[in-house]
Amino acid sequence: MEFTHVDGDDTIAVTIFSLSTCGHCRRTKTFLQEKGIAYDYIDVDLLSGETFTEVYDLVKSYNPRGSFPTIVIGEKKQVIVGDRLDEIAAAVGIAI
Repeated sequence: MEFTHVDGDDTIAVTIFSLSTCGHCRRTKTFLQEKGIAYDYIDVDLLSGETFTEVYDLVKSYNPRGSFPTIVIGEKKQVIVGDRLDEIAAAVGIAI
C-alpha cells in the first residue's frame, strides 16, 4: 500500500484513510494543510483487488464501521472518525 505524503510539521504522525469523492475527507485534509500539519493519506476508493482488501481491513481495525475519513494520530494511534476538526486540532496540539 502506498500513501501520499503532504509536507508540514511532522511532530505527530497523522494518517488519513479517505475517499477521493468525500467532502468530509477533503475538509480534513484542507484543515491540516492550512494549519501546516504533515500527514499521509490514501484514497481507499482508488485501490483495487488485494490492495483494496488489505487497506479496507486496516481501516476496519481502527474503525469497525469502515467509514471515512478515518484519521489515526500519534504513537498511541488515537482514532478520530469524521471531520471533527476540534478533536483533530486537540490531538495534534494546535488551535482551531
